[in-house]
Amino acid sequence: MTALGLALALAACTHPGAPQPGRSEGPSQPTATLAQTMPAMPTAPKLPTQSAPGQSASSIDARLQALLPTDVLLLGEQHDAAEHQALQRQVVARLVELGALAGVALEMASAGNSTTGLSRQASQVQVREALQWNDEAWPWAAYGPTVMLAVQAGIPVLGANLPASRLRASMAERQLDVQLPGPALKAQQQLIRAGHCNLLPESQITPMTRVQIARDISMAQTLAAARQQAGAGQLVLLISGSVHADKRLGVPQHLARGIRAASVRLRAGTDEASGEAFDTVWSTPALPETDYCAGLRQQLAPGKASGEASTAK
Repeated sequence: MTALGLALALAACTHPGAPQPGRSEGPSQPTATLAQTMPAMPTAPKLPTQSAPGQSASSIDARLQALLPTDVLLLGEQHDAAEHQALQRQVVARLVELGALAGVALEMASAGNSTTGLSRQASQVQVREALQWNDEAWPWAAYGPTVMLAVQAGIPVLGANLPASRLRASMAERQLDVQLPGPALKAQQQLIRAGHCNLLPESQITPMTRVQIARDISMAQTLAAARQQAGAGQLVLLISGSVHADKRLGVPQHLARGIRAASVRLRAGTDEASGEAFDTVWSTPALPETDYCAGLRQQLAPGKASGEASTAK
């Protein structure tokens, strides 16, 4: 396999438990906010690590209240944590009840695909076709319930990730190298190494970092466009991997200054404070230890590696 072929193959291979590592203008902030639609609650400290949320609306309300007002809300998950997808459904359900949700953007579908135009009665087959869903990359069983909840409420679900057809081109786009401050760029490069189990040739670190930045820009552009359609007191939700939601490295870096973003890390297990990377951490029970790199090493063993790139994670 050539170095480029390996890089393209690895573009989609970041293991589920690892960090998942253009400015756009929007309208002015609506005069009403979600905070005004909810009862007053105590403001939470800036970076609490909270226990796994309960099922009650009041529990979700309290967590949302601590992050408001905001234009976009980012939920950064660990992809193999089922409790994170359950929590996403709770957040969507509560925002729908409050009339505060303008759209749901997904890392799990490519930009340009959306459920806009589908009826609330659309079937799962119709929704998956509209989003061009890749079940091998993103199990529908995990994300489908949240997607269908939004569709049935009349909320558009928007693909936000960089289309696979643009992966190769983004690797050569040198202008992407200046989209992050120097320290953040170096941190992103290190996450690319670690996220690909240190199996990526050093010559491909820069191209693969460009892919990651291009993905974040694509998601930011999707959020900005959706925000233009938001009503008073509404926000746009992004569901993505945790590094995409990182305020220092990810999507928030590529939003216009006029767009307020609140970022949540969904963390499986206890964790040290995340500094300025997230506005808060919502903790869920730890997962069993898993060697995520074992499968990748086997995939890249002589005679087993393929130069074909799969859908980007």
